[in-house]
Amino acid sequence: MLRTDAQQNRGRIVEIARQAFARDATATMQSIARAAGVGQGTLYRRFPTREALLVEVYREDFERLTAAAGVLLAEHPPVAALRRWFDELAAFGHLKHALSSVLDAVTRAELHDDQYDRILAAVGQLLDAGKASGELRSDIAADEVFPLLAFLWHVAPQSDERTGHLLDLVLDGLREPRRST
Repeated sequence: MLRTDAQQNRGRIVEIARQAFARDATATMQSIARAAGVGQGTLYRRFPTREALLVEVYREDFERLTAAAGVLLAEHPPVAALRRWFDELAAFGHLKHALSSVLDAVTRAELHDDQYDRILAAVGQLLDAGKASGELRSDIAADEVFPLLAFLWHVAPQSDERTGHLLDLVLDGLREPRRST
């Protein structure tokens, strides 16, 4: 168990690294240590390699993404929660895209299976709430949503307006069709 100050240092390092990698995927360990206000020895004790630090940033972001489903459902109606979660997924995808060459090599085998199951559970939670409210189609499964969102990994991170429009189109396709009387 880490001491309180060591936990704070670790948290600060990860947050500074997240910001640094979002700005510049080639950010160095030295620049991150300097920005976090810790010595390089402290940084390397916690994260022996740049890849280890990248994986920790990625893990924390993934944890936030999967936890966001329940939080959003508690704060918003199901369809609004799903749409906001899509925005969270897009932001996560943009960071992953910026760091893809390193993250894919480091995380593919280590994290993929667990992540896939957990992200399917988060999407399933959102879909189930929307189905229960009658707003979302009853014939859509969680594993059918990701092919619809595959564009996220191909749209430039700077195209937020386009990304938002495409996410709205996906959500429209998930809605329960209105029946004419």
